[in-house]
Order: sequence, then structure tokens, then C-alpha cells
Amino acid sequence: MTLFFHQQFVRVRAPLVEDRYKNKKRDWDNAVRTIVTGVNIQPAGVPVRSEEDTEDRQTTVTAWNLQTPEGVDLDLLETDRIEVDGMTLEVDGKVGRWPDPFGPGVHHIEARLKEVD
Repeated sequence: MTLFFHQQFVRVRAPLVEDRYKNKKRDWDNAVRTIVTGVNIQPAGVPVRSEEDTEDRQTTVTAWNLQTPEGVDLDLLETDRIEVDGMTLEVDGKVGRWPDPFGPGVHHIEARLKEVD
């Protein structure tokens, strides 16, 4: 592990359940929390104002980038959440798994995260 990949986070994975109306939803109260180490999480830039503003409040979305070191895949899904530095972040879209150009497997992964304020 290099100094660049020294951070850790808690991966939060919630089971998919049916509510009383037969709708599928994530059960965050019964989520499984797993500590993950050896990653880099950095701000992705300037906060973005949401297009879905309400009359009372404008939503600010802050983006973050997560990356693993070379040769490290990570059990991370687009439905997971991440707890880091007192924030709860959602995985925003698909997790990018970059193929190793010199062989089978994954070179590293990257994921976009978002904190909705």
C-alpha cells in the first residue's frame, strides 16, 4: 500500500425487501457494515446545484471519487453506501472496473460517490 491509498471506509450493504404493498426497497436498518481499507477517496470538484430544487430549499450534491491501487478489486456495488469522515455517501452509477492490460483480472476500480445535502 502506498501513501496515496491509506484511507478506509465502511461499506453499507442493505438487503432488498418487499414492503406491505409488494414494492422492493432497501432495508437500511438491517444493513451489513464492512470496513474496507487501502483506498483513496477525494473530492471530485465543486458542489453541483440540483435541478430538482424545491420552493423551500435548493439541494446541493457533493461528488467524491473512490479509487483502489493497482491490482486491487473491491466488492462494491452501485446499490451500496459508504460511511467516511462522518458522511454517508451513495455510489453514483456503475462501479468502473478497469481491466488489467497485461493479463486477466482487474487493474483497479473507480467509483463516483455523492453526498446529498
